[in-house]
Amino acid sequence: MDATTHTAYLTTPLGILCITGSAQGIAAVRFCEQEVDLVAAPVPDCLADCVQQLEEYFQGKRQQFDLLLNPQGTAFQKHVWQQLATIPFGKTSTYLTVARAVSGEKAIRAVGGANGRNPLGIIVPCHRVIGSDGSLTGYAGGLWRKEWLLQHEGILQPSSQYSLF
Repeated sequence: MDATTHTAYLTTPLGILCITGSAQGIAAVRFCEQEVDLVAAPVPDCLADCVQQLEEYFQGKRQQFDLLLNPQGTAFQKHVWQQLATIPFGKTSTYLTVARAVSGEKAIRAVGGANGRNPLGIIVPCHRVIGSDGSLTGYAGGLWRKEWLLQHEGILQPSSQYSLF
């Protein structure tokens, strides 16, 4: 299997996504915070499904992703990311609930750290994790993006003030 890492860029309503991966799976989907020269290069075959599925998500045509994933992280981080992947479209969970599911309440800070290091933004829906009080807290892509994603998924109304309750 080809282990060469490839990159593709996708323009979205939230900015440009940088997608990296190989034939072994998608390694990362991150927002590009710096300028990227978007030359119309063909999307590598190993990233084509990911690009298509993300386009469908932003068009409102997809609620779940079906991709081979290959994120790099510690065993604990991967366990947290697997738990995040179980949060369904249109629903949220809390850091405390995720912590209880992976290793107990005392792990809440470690869960927050793993959530913040999720390399597969949107695909592994860390944006669906909120504070126990319903507040939108902590999102590596910026709270404005988290709010947009939750509105896109029908969880928040556009006039929301970062509270779900």
